[in-house]
Amino acid sequence: MDYDDLFYDRLASLRTKLGVSAREMSLSLGQSESYINKIENKKSLPSMTGFFYICEYLGIHPKEFFDDKLKNPAKISEIVSELNKLNDKQLEYILNLTKDING
Repeated sequence: MDYDDLFYDRLASLRTKLGVSAREMSLSLGQSESYINKIENKKSLPSMTGFFYICEYLGIHPKEFFDDKLKNPAKISEIVSELNKLNDKQLEYILNLTKDING
């Protein structure tokens, strides 16, 4: 697996899913207008701190960034956060509902 390509592609995919432009994201992170564009075009990599800020902006944990099987990690995190508030009976109901939806 080519982790460089995974990184660049994943960033572009998650940013697009969030519905923000590379310029808008760059400025929101306190960077130059072209910061995200340069990363997505494989011209630079963020520092580790920069990567953490990117993940925070995207609303995901760093481990979720690299899990390309998660198509919408921000929503998954939000769902899990809400699930953690439920009791066992409610969790069982949600589990059965999810199984029913998935067929």
